[in-house]
Amino acid sequence: MTHAPGTPAGPRLRRPLLAAGLLLAVSALLVGAPVAAGALTAPAPPAAPDVPAAEPTAEEAEVTRLVNAERARAGCAAVVHQAQLHTAARLHSQDMADNGYFDHTSKDGRKPWDRARAAGYPSQFVGENIAMGQRDAQAVTDAWMNSAGHRANILNCQYRSTAVGVVVNAGKQPLWTQMFGGQ
Repeated sequence: MTHAPGTPAGPRLRRPLLAAGLLLAVSALLVGAPVAAGALTAPAPPAAPDVPAAEPTAEEAEVTRLVNAERARAGCAAVVHQAQLHTAARLHSQDMADNGYFDHTSKDGRKPWDRARAAGYPSQFVGENIAMGQRDAQAVTDAWMNSAGHRANILNCQYRSTAVGVVVNAGKQPLWTQMFGGQ
């Protein structure tokens, strides 16, 4: 079970206008925009990332079916597919494939609950399983069920929703992300 940690309040700025001006100048420099003295403007917002389809593929749906069979054997209610978690899961698998890493923490420092929130999921009560290399739904579910931490996520009866995102990397290895949520 993964929960977002509390975030302490940052230091108060004594000179908010100066700080805002410096922030805009630094932002403009980071995106390569020219900065004229006395005429600071904010850079244009970045383009929104491509959002995957909300419907799972047959293989992603099969993982959910297999997970629900395991949950039923343990006395837990079934989890249902959740579109925002699916977006977060698919985008994380794609990010790992595109950037050559395998971790719960994205290279930009985002955690599972950050990705779920960015996809519009309304709760920070989320969990995540990841796997690499398993060729199909049965193989990845078996791998997760044979790992204590992953199994704990699958059999956590407090979870009510789930989604799976699988993307194949350049080395032809499937990268699986399964998200769980309490709503």
